[in-house]
Amino acid sequence: MIELQDWGKIDYTEAWARQREIVKQVQSEENKNVLVLCEHPSVITIGRAGSDDNVIPKHDFLEKLGISVIHNDRGGDVTLHNPGQLVGYPIFNLNNFKTDLHWFLREIEQVIIDTIAEFGIDSGRMDKLTGVWIDEKRKICAMGLHCSRWVTSHGFALNVTNDLREFDYIIPCGITDKLVTSIEQETGTDVDMDTVKKLIFENFMEHFSKNKFGN
Repeated sequence: MIELQDWGKIDYTEAWARQREIVKQVQSEENKNVLVLCEHPSVITIGRAGSDDNVIPKHDFLEKLGISVIHNDRGGDVTLHNPGQLVGYPIFNLNNFKTDLHWFLREIEQVIIDTIAEFGIDSGRMDKLTGVWIDEKRKICAMGLHCSRWVTSHGFALNVTNDLREFDYIIPCGITDKLVTSIEQETGTDVDMDTVKKLIFENFMEHFSKNKFGN
């Protein structure tokens, strides 16, 4: 079973605290898996492999813009969340599926690839680089996970209609020779966030269906 929770627009620190509570619930309840979808006000987060060196302006300058810099416990380096970006937190018990974190990341990437294909966007993976890419030049979706007792948290950040100029404040994922893009930028059309959410959930249900795993 996958339970969908749509949190709308929510402060990052509040969302992180709520994630931790759900992780405890999923760890204690067999077959419970929760997919959270939300948006965040502008915030920069730095994962376990990250460095403040990949945040370009000084923190006090960012604070004047209302942009916090937060270190968290996910994998990966630095990324940015802002309105119009769809953030997904699959809080799944991998004992219900397959206890392989690399496999789980690849499945989430495929969910994103399948979803944006509905908008006519051809995307794929890159060797040794997590996330979803277009023409191996432009990153449209960043990913970073945490896993405790085979229960995952954190997840993906899919650029839909967000302001990509704010990515100039960081070196995304510590990669200097790639660009950042969005569904809106790639298609040149208005994109409905609710439609993207619906497609994401449908594709999660398809990739993580009970029939597929026999549980």
